[in-house]
Amino acid sequence: MTLLRTPLHDWHAAHGGRLVDFAGWEMPVQYTTIIDEHTAVRTAAGMFDVSHMGRLSFAGADALDLIQHVYTNNAATLKDFQVRYGLVCNEKGGIRDDVLVYRWPYGYAMVVNASNRHKILSWLADHVGKRNANWEDRTTATGMIAVQGPRAVELCDGLAEADAGKLSYYHAAATRVMGQQCIVSRTGYTGEDGLEFMLAAANVLPLWEELIRRGVKPCGLGARDTLRLEAAMPLYGHELDEETDPFQAGLAWAVKLDKGDFLGRDALLRRRQDKTLRVRIGLELQGKRIAREGATVTHQGGEVGRVTSGTFAPTLQKAIAMAYVEPGCSAVGTECEVDVRGKVEAARVVPLPFYRRPLARRASEGQ
Repeated sequence: MTLLRTPLHDWHAAHGGRLVDFAGWEMPVQYTTIIDEHTAVRTAAGMFDVSHMGRLSFAGADALDLIQHVYTNNAATLKDFQVRYGLVCNEKGGIRDDVLVYRWPYGYAMVVNASNRHKILSWLADHVGKRNANWEDRTTATGMIAVQGPRAVELCDGLAEADAGKLSYYHAAATRVMGQQCIVSRTGYTGEDGLEFMLAAANVLPLWEELIRRGVKPCGLGARDTLRLEAAMPLYGHELDEETDPFQAGLAWAVKLDKGDFLGRDALLRRRQDKTLRVRIGLELQGKRIAREGATVTHQGGEVGRVTSGTFAPTLQKAIAMAYVEPGCSAVGTECEVDVRGKVEAARVVPLPFYRRPLARRASEGQ
């Protein structure tokens, strides 16, 4: 199978990016080391080519009605240029994808996971019915760069005609960057402050090179994964899948059962009451060995769950993991064990997220 390539592919290949197959795209997993790139984001600013994420635009008189039908959160209360996280669920309440919905004065947009783009496009086609709604897949015609870290906004100062530094968290602006049309949003997937830029494919490389000139460090998907894990952000295919519902995943805040009917609502009403379903928790391991996806979690000699993601957290200098466990073993402080390649490692349940940027910094960012 021929892998898809982002507008920055040639730059990645020419500058030491170790390219891997990620959801059908040839993507850089790292340039230097994951720890080096991770640390740059936590202490200064790093950037990621996230052009593989699916970008869909919606139009038509019933575009909002269609989005409301497939989306667990409430898009009807979005203000112009606001962004909101939510889920797309199947009829049984399982998660088909986690998405961001953007509201513009002229319509709506949705960013979906690269691995789920075609699935979500088919889902929309299956459920549009007689609605006057249409959508366009803008993924290959555009690109997307995420700049993240405590100096991210500072190092982007003046790039956009709109003052991106004045954007509230989870808000966007339609503006011009380096003379070209661009969407800038105060969003990200690292636990840090930052900006994401969406623009025409032909304009992505000049922006990337300008950001490098300003001192932003290119980072690969490896650091993006360790950063999101420290921040306890779920990843589709690990913490989220079609057998897991939003309540199990700790995402009840992204489900608005009172907004009216939507796909999966009836099942979610039932599942919310089921106290036997496993729930997502955070684990801190006693040693430095990493608990990988699928590792068994035991408590008092019996299996109680499975690890979904694990790493040695560079910021915290601890081995951490997320797992789904039986509700009776989910309380913070619960002692348990994890099977790490045949050896039992002591662990305990800890609060999520594992990492939260300092309160003083969040206050200065207006969050």
